[in-house]
Amino acid sequence: MSSILIAAVPIHGHVTPLLAVAQHFAERGDRVRFLTGSRFARAIEATGAEHLPLPAEADFDDRQDWNQTFPERAALKGTKAIAHDIEQIFVRPGLAQHDTAMAAHAAEPADAVLTDPAFIGGAFLLGHPPGVRRPPIVMCGITPLPISSRDTAPFGMGLTPLRGPFGRLRNTALAMITDRLVFPPIERIAEQIFHQLHGRSIPFAVLDWPRYAEAIVQFTVPEFEYPRSDAPATLHFAGPISASGSQAPLPAWWHELDGSRPVVHLTQGTIANHDYGQLIKPALDGLADDNVLIAIATGGRPVESLPPLPANARAAEFLPYDDLLPKTDVFVTNGGYGGVQYALRYGVPIVAAGSHEDKPEVIARVAWSGVGRRIRTETPTPAALRRAIRSVLDDHRYRGAALRVAEHMAATRGVHRLAEIVDSLIADLRPPGLMQQPDPFRGAVG
Repeated sequence: MSSILIAAVPIHGHVTPLLAVAQHFAERGDRVRFLTGSRFARAIEATGAEHLPLPAEADFDDRQDWNQTFPERAALKGTKAIAHDIEQIFVRPGLAQHDTAMAAHAAEPADAVLTDPAFIGGAFLLGHPPGVRRPPIVMCGITPLPISSRDTAPFGMGLTPLRGPFGRLRNTALAMITDRLVFPPIERIAEQIFHQLHGRSIPFAVLDWPRYAEAIVQFTVPEFEYPRSDAPATLHFAGPISASGSQAPLPAWWHELDGSRPVVHLTQGTIANHDYGQLIKPALDGLADDNVLIAIATGGRPVESLPPLPANARAAEFLPYDDLLPKTDVFVTNGGYGGVQYALRYGVPIVAAGSHEDKPEVIARVAWSGVGRRIRTETPTPAALRRAIRSVLDDHRYRGAALRVAEHMAATRGVHRLAEIVDSLIADLRPPGLMQQPDPFRGAVG
């Protein structure tokens, strides 16, 4: 039996996929503790893991308007707004994340720490030498792979790769611009925290910290991720982590999914679903006269909260995905990474729209991999959505690409592969007390 510490920022899309991870390790008999926000306590305990709360300075509720949590944010735009969010939501809480994780390890030694990429406490944990001072760290890829590369544009821009020298020149130039305009205040804060903890400069860009973890386990397949000639040897692809999307009951209208007309599944997820004007309403307006059946999942909001439905639309709060997706012809989404992976497991082509958080990177990969169409806004027009949906319905190349990705996903082992990697790291670690492991960053230049 191993002692596993899972740590995640208190954001729904970051915690939810790691619940399946927690449950897997707990069910096989491991001791599992899950460090994250207080609102996830019940969901964590349902997996068989113990919830460890983040302190108040690192806890927040992502269901609230960020402008209410950070009033100064409302006046910011562009790169200043991006820098503010990275600093306040991710980097500054990293100190408390680090301290809480180290306290949990001191109270009950962990054999491995599994984090999401936004848990910047992981960057500060890396300042301790592996072995006696800390266990190995595994970054779980619940978002598109964020590590920097000469072969990709800076993360967050939503730009697909360009091949050859011109592409690398573009990437270098964009990296220089973002390093000058966005990251200096963020790196200063990270430098202060790292120096406070370890007495030396941080030896890597703070947002690039997963590159230096003992392992990166990305929850997709290489066919849905940009190739990087400079990827670390610690990068692994496990495929999608099994989700629990089939717990919902069948709605009364389920019999209408009989194959007589194409099925368009439409959802804004479970968090960004308060403004139906972003995706659901324009899609309903755009497809109202088409010979399709629109199946809507509100993500937990009452069906009555939806705008008036056209004659070809049906709705439920939740739908059983393992039953729905085999009947679905197009999956229309606001770009959640987990939902996109779920659809691709069934070879369903995608129309994705989004412009915030990691959504530009998700929808860029939808376009790059050929599995669907992207719309680079959170508020597409009805006409734009209809064009994209009709294109995916009428051009079988999208379905073909999605089916090819599904074939690769079917050959992966998901959480079982993650567990193999974690077990291997634990087995390779020297028993505590025999020898202090060397610090790979000692003497490095920040």
